[in-house]
Amino acid sequence: MPSQPAHRSNHPIRSEMSKRFKSRMRAPLLALAAGMVLLAPGVALAGPQPRIKDIVDVENVRSNQLVGYGLVVGLQGTGDRIRNIPFTEETLQAMLERMGVNIRGTQMLTQNVAAVTVTATMPPYARAGSAIDVQVSALGDSTSLQGGILLVSSLRALDGEIYAVAQGPVAVSGFKAQGAAARLSRGVMTTARIAGGAIVEREVPYDLRSAQTLKLALKNPDFTTARQIAATINREAPGAAQVLDPGTVELNPAGGSVIDLITRVENLPVQVDQVARIVINEAAGTVVMGADVRVSPVAIAQGGLTISVTETPIVSQPAPFSNGETTVVPRTRVEADDGSGAHLAVLNSGTSLQTLVAGLNSLGVSPRDLITILQALRTAGALQAEIAVQ
Repeated sequence: MPSQPAHRSNHPIRSEMSKRFKSRMRAPLLALAAGMVLLAPGVALAGPQPRIKDIVDVENVRSNQLVGYGLVVGLQGTGDRIRNIPFTEETLQAMLERMGVNIRGTQMLTQNVAAVTVTATMPPYARAGSAIDVQVSALGDSTSLQGGILLVSSLRALDGEIYAVAQGPVAVSGFKAQGAAARLSRGVMTTARIAGGAIVEREVPYDLRSAQTLKLALKNPDFTTARQIAATINREAPGAAQVLDPGTVELNPAGGSVIDLITRVENLPVQVDQVARIVINEAAGTVVMGADVRVSPVAIAQGGLTISVTETPIVSQPAPFSNGETTVVPRTRVEADDGSGAHLAVLNSGTSLQTLVAGLNSLGVSPRDLITILQALRTAGALQAEIAVQ
């Protein structure tokens, strides 16, 4: 068994319109402190420590991905256009033929059916008869799945075997409303969910009791964290754990049961270490900093160029009986701000995350400006952290 949007219509044309474009956003700086601060030996942690079960994955205790294909029926004219989507027509014909209805050669004009993909995640050790949630997504040109019912569909894994069967009414989280001159929508109408919509028919066999050893895989590999996990387990069960690499700790129950050993150690608290890291999402303008980020002595000046273009067209009316035409006369105003008020800010050696955020806020930088500053600090060798760009 293998592992595994909102629309609002434009208002009617007004006699005066204003459009403003800015090269950068003047939003408050957003910085999130993530992770744990390292303390000297013998000093108690200020906050609760995570449990072993929250920072590792147990070998072979994993979920499996399932996928299938099916039909959603009962739609109010929002389904696939049969003439445009041939696979929907073929599927509908094949389904009706299995039920003894022959419609080959008949032109179907129904728009109450939609072809969909059905996906599900089967949790570890799911037993036959267990119910799991499924996700339904439109394949054709259906505009909404609201009010539809998924017909029985088989769900397969990558080995081709059927592991679950799904059926039931779909639940759509979005909505759409419109009038003569406006339209409003929220969420996505072409994806839906069926809570407990699939029944497990086939189990994934694995006998955990017969395992002589078991590996714990760290979700965030780190030498120090792996050593802390092994030391914590060995205090509870001497000699039961050893570090294989930064991402793996091996358990050996020494003649006992691995299930009993996991039960004893999974709730033990562990001090977690992490690499100083900054995660940047340039598309969203989001910056997330770890608590261990440090900066060497450096001076920063940030200036920006803001260009504003304002359109205020006016309507020119001809004189009475002049045979003239009413025209719209453009009127444009362009302004530029080169950020001449920018000043230097000095960050001292070993600056902490809190001081770094306060210093950058004093410059009045936006999140997008912060991205540029952080990348420049890294290039200058003043930023003691890893930068991950998404």
